[in-house]
Amino acid sequence: MQCSPARLRAVPPALTVKPRLVRHLLLTVLMLVLMLGCGYAGYHLSKAFGIRALAENGERQLELNARAVESEITKYTYLPSLLELNDDVRRLLQTPSAYRRQRVNDYLEGLNGRSGSLATYVLDTSGRVLATSNWREPSSFLGEDLSFRAYFQDAVQGKPGRFYGIGSTTGEPGYYLAHGLKSNGRIIGVAVVKVRLDSLEQRWQRARLEAYVSDENGIIILSSDPARRLKAVHPLGPNTRERLARSLQYHWWALEELQPLARRALGDGIEQVSFAATRAAGQAPEAIDYLAQTRPLDDTPWHLTLLTPLQDQHRAAMSHAILAAVALALLAFLLIAWNERRKVIATRLAAREALEQANNELERKITERTADLQASNQRLQAEVRERQQAETTLRQAQDELVQAGKLAVIGQMSTSIAHELNQPLAALRTLSGNTVRFLQRGALDVASSNLQTINELVDRMGKITGSLRAFARRSDAGGEASLNQAVDAALLLLQPRQGQRALQIHRDYLHEQADTRLAIDQIRLEQILVNLIANALDAMGEQEDRQLWLSGRDEGARYLLTVRDNGPGIAPDARVHLFEPFFTTKPGEKGLGLGLTLSASLAAAASGSLTVQHPESGGTAFELSLPKPAPHRETSAHE
Repeated sequence: MQCSPARLRAVPPALTVKPRLVRHLLLTVLMLVLMLGCGYAGYHLSKAFGIRALAENGERQLELNARAVESEITKYTYLPSLLELNDDVRRLLQTPSAYRRQRVNDYLEGLNGRSGSLATYVLDTSGRVLATSNWREPSSFLGEDLSFRAYFQDAVQGKPGRFYGIGSTTGEPGYYLAHGLKSNGRIIGVAVVKVRLDSLEQRWQRARLEAYVSDENGIIILSSDPARRLKAVHPLGPNTRERLARSLQYHWWALEELQPLARRALGDGIEQVSFAATRAAGQAPEAIDYLAQTRPLDDTPWHLTLLTPLQDQHRAAMSHAILAAVALALLAFLLIAWNERRKVIATRLAAREALEQANNELERKITERTADLQASNQRLQAEVRERQQAETTLRQAQDELVQAGKLAVIGQMSTSIAHELNQPLAALRTLSGNTVRFLQRGALDVASSNLQTINELVDRMGKITGSLRAFARRSDAGGEASLNQAVDAALLLLQPRQGQRALQIHRDYLHEQADTRLAIDQIRLEQILVNLIANALDAMGEQEDRQLWLSGRDEGARYLLTVRDNGPGIAPDARVHLFEPFFTTKPGEKGLGLGLTLSASLAAAASGSLTVQHPESGGTAFELSLPKPAPHRETSAHE
């Protein structure tokens, strides 16, 4: 049975299949799939490149902040060793007494106030606190046994003690620096300085920087977010928790673990972590992604971690993904317009113009981002140059301070030097006038005698000005000096200040066979001797009996020179401040308070030392200990 064509033509149009409609549907689905794929690829590529750029910028930020942390924890390292120069501290550790303890307490209290540290204290070799700067406070460390502290155990063995912990007495966190105090090569006690490091946290908070520092136990000791402080960055085992609890390093804190919501390693020292952000009550916590970069700190077992938020990077990657999908869609529309010639030319030109605008916008954003990165790099280079310039300025300031000490001594002697030069000048004027008249009279013998006297006066003035020029000349830290020549130059330079009253000088340093040579620059040795002898002359003043002893003693590889006077001595309350800058006991404008400080610095720069003694017979004795130069190696004739 056959169907007629009339019946076939009677089938409704809605029931027939339209191939063109199916092709358009398939093309639309394909376009959506390609757009999603391109957006997905664009998102991940943009995210990868963005994280790489953030990591590079974070490396620079991490380096700068690491240098700042290292500078903060090392700027107090000199304080514990400074106590080794104090005689009262040494006497207290050797023979303790209530009087010496009180003197050291007062000294530590003043030193602690000037340095800005939390506390400064001295322990004996058993770990008992003998003197402390907070002796007035109820929570004083005086008498406590701190032998269990790790910094004491390291320092008593001669190693530098470095320790961060919470005080067992005050409960206040701080960084402890300990140094073993030596006498005659033997450790007799330990000096400890406790400083605070919370200024770093405040600096991070002001800069809106998220960072934290973890110590050798993995405990966060510094953090811009107080909620992360004293938490462990990795799980702590039972043995570790028991050891930390016994040491009381963190007092009684529970030491909970800092647990991120997610963690994914991206490279060496770089990972992506997620933390729950604090929200208002009743709201669900929001996860925030960070780029965590960790770097070890020099000279400490600590690590600095910088957290860079990734929200902006996620938004930028999403924008780039949308742009990539839109670009693909535009390209597809252009292809459709090119393939379907039935579309009008105006639609095709508009699509091309839209594509060019999108490309220009993308290039503009890339150019702006490149300019921002270049500006950041230039700022970092400028900061490095400023730091180098600051270091150079500091070195120049130190050299200028030494030169200023010389010029201050010359300025103090200017009146006496002017008087010393005026006398020969007046004599020269008189002798020259007389010589002219004697030559006119034919008295050649008298004129010759006058000329000889004029020549001697000129030589005398030349020696004075030559000594001043040599003393004022800049010098270096190294070199080799003659002790006899330095003493003669210092006495010649100070001859105008010796006054009218008799001065008896006892020289007990002269060597019978050869001149004594010392490992220090000649000008620097003369400057030290000028300061010491000038102080002795000022101390004796105009008293009737003025005696100055210059005695030396060979101590093997070193030489000890003692400069002692028979003046009234130094008041006990001023002895502890002798080597402090700008401290002087001279009245009026006679002293700047830099002589002894500069002399001690010059001696220390030459690996020597300058100390003071107060003899029971009266007066003051300064002891200058300097190394002797290494013996010169003689070359044989067969070499």
